[in-house]
Amino acid sequence: MTDSHQDGRAGIDATLVRRLIEQQFPQWADLPVTPVKVDGWDNRTYRLGTDLTARLPTASAYVAAVDKEHTWLPVLAPLLPVEIPTAVAKGAPGFGYPHPWAIRRWISGETASSDTVGDLDEFARSIADFILALQSVDATGGPLAGEHSFYRGASLQHYHDETIEALAVLKGRIDADLAGEVWDAALASVWDRPPVWFHGDIASGNLLVQDGRLSAVIDFGTSGVGDPACDLVIAYTFFSGTSRAAFREAVAQDSAMWARARGWALWKALITSDLPVVQTVLDDYVAQKH
Repeated sequence: MTDSHQDGRAGIDATLVRRLIEQQFPQWADLPVTPVKVDGWDNRTYRLGTDLTARLPTASAYVAAVDKEHTWLPVLAPLLPVEIPTAVAKGAPGFGYPHPWAIRRWISGETASSDTVGDLDEFARSIADFILALQSVDATGGPLAGEHSFYRGASLQHYHDETIEALAVLKGRIDADLAGEVWDAALASVWDRPPVWFHGDIASGNLLVQDGRLSAVIDFGTSGVGDPACDLVIAYTFFSGTSRAAFREAVAQDSAMWARARGWALWKALITSDLPVVQTVLDDYVAQKH
């Protein structure tokens, strides 16, 4: 079988996955190995038969997520309103592949989009419910935000230099002065409460839909405990109009949290030159000021 996803990232392909399974998990050696249709950058994911997946980090920066998710997904799952990944087993390096890797249960569903979501306002409220449920989970002993979460949940100061550089590059294409004001407001706001759980990457690609409704949230690789402002970014990247208003009302976070959320959204949009999202953030800042 040829592997249409073979692209050199960490030398991962279906043949490697099959060999790792045969060596480490012979009970699943007869299952077909096929690349998933929608894959991420941090990990390569392959289906094992119909019920399992193999998930392999593409670089050492993403390895910390394997143990973190294996430990904490079972703790979080019973306390959340929709399905999340189930940790089944951990694999070890082998055949030249240098990292630990994971076997998970396959979760059915379509990736969230304007075509797959039935009612965006209802969907926005479902995402808010998930965020609030996650924040309410006991964070004792949880992984404090830092390198493993790519500093999601930590201070935006970590990305200050990168943001200032991007502002300089995009000057003339955006209102750089206003964007700088948004960034300064985000940095001036500090999370001064006990750390709570955050997902770290609540984006359409990590949200699964069945029958038009939210059915699962996947990829907890950037999760941890800290400041949950990063989980509000979807307000600017996916919702708009009444759905953004529904999300804002349902998630019920204060203005300081939203200041930091705009900072997270602005940073990512600037470094990826996503000018529509930059403008959305700026418009929201002006609207909320008045």
